[in-house]
Amino acid sequence: MHWNSALQTVAGLIGAVFLLVGVLGFIPGITTNYGDMTFAGHDSGAQLLGIFQVSVLHNIVHLLFGIAGLALARTLGGARIFLVGGGAIYLILWIYGLVVDMGSSANFVPMNTADNWLHFGLGVAMVALGLALTPRSASSTMGRHSA
Repeated sequence: MHWNSALQTVAGLIGAVFLLVGVLGFIPGITTNYGDMTFAGHDSGAQLLGIFQVSVLHNIVHLLFGIAGLALARTLGGARIFLVGGGAIYLILWIYGLVVDMGSSANFVPMNTADNWLHFGLGVAMVALGLALTPRSASSTMGRHSA
């Protein structure tokens, strides 16, 4: 894969990390309590790296997010959309994780406190990188042209 800018490279790398995290979520040992993984819901006992609560749905979301990142990194505009838009999605997930009762059925992905703060860090970093790495000449034309 050939990326022409730092923006595309970062988007591609972050996409690759999401893809890797999605795969690792399905590997016993890397995911502790693997036998307690459910498809969805707050009662999944599986934890990626023994820290982050995961389920089959949570892992699939990571895989899809990774695929989207790799696909969108192919263009300058797509890379910016992935980083800024994806970062905004993660900030919304962080807020959702703060307000939802972790033991309720509303916590269907599922998420724990470690997930919530990781979502915050990812959201801030992705938005900041998407904005900081957008080339000055491209930022003024991105709204008018698909890059």
